[in-house]
Amino acid sequence: MTELFRDEELLADVISRLIGDVRHVAVGAASPIPATAALLARERVGGKPYVSLLGSRAHTFFTDGACELFDCAGQGRVDVFFLSGGQIDGEGNINLVSVGEYDHPKARFPGSFGSAYLYYVVPKVILFRVEHSRRTLVPKVDFVSAPGGSADNVFRPGGPVALVTSRCLFEFDRARRRFRLASIHPGHSVEEVLDNTGFEFDRPDRVPTTPAPSTETLRLMRSVVAPLLAEVYPQFAKNVFGIAALIPSP
Repeated sequence: MTELFRDEELLADVISRLIGDVRHVAVGAASPIPATAALLARERVGGKPYVSLLGSRAHTFFTDGACELFDCAGQGRVDVFFLSGGQIDGEGNINLVSVGEYDHPKARFPGSFGSAYLYYVVPKVILFRVEHSRRTLVPKVDFVSAPGGSADNVFRPGGPVALVTSRCLFEFDRARRRFRLASIHPGHSVEEVLDNTGFEFDRPDRVPTTPAPSTETLRLMRSVVAPLLAEVYPQFAKNVFGIAALIPSP
């Protein structure tokens, strides 16, 4: 019998498996589920990959915050990063600026904050969006903050490899600049994904179900990762795992 799990635990497990065998994973601000996934990936293999959480004093390779993140990424010393957007389209473009006409927007987002640069230089960028709807997954973004693909004559070692949502996992084909449905999360269906996705995507004849987190994975997340996570994301750790925030030593 499968152990009960929360949606956040499933998504963290999916992302953790996407990280793979790499040296260094960096996680930006306001990304508690990717942070959980990165720490889980590290704990699964006993200290690899190295994990840098922006805003953490205990879990970071950086001493100068985002500035050093950009420097390390440009030098090829960040292997995995995570990006999201108010809008994401079928070509992997993300929008972190606005919806509607640029001069008279219907909505404003926080801004690009170096996303285009990191999208170009980090080899594995995992896109992540909890809300899976036609409002967020659109045919074409209203503003391209960071492009999913580039012209053939542009040197680009980085780019998207997957998109994880609350309903499913998409893999990204960089050559074709197109998503393919890889698996459906438990409790959801292909028809539901089709109804709630604004862009076209490929899919196999039979779409597998995303594997549920194993008992050992849940144990690691709840007993090892959650207390570490509480330093940067105390409310998330409390709400999802029931872990009180840790007070770091001075």
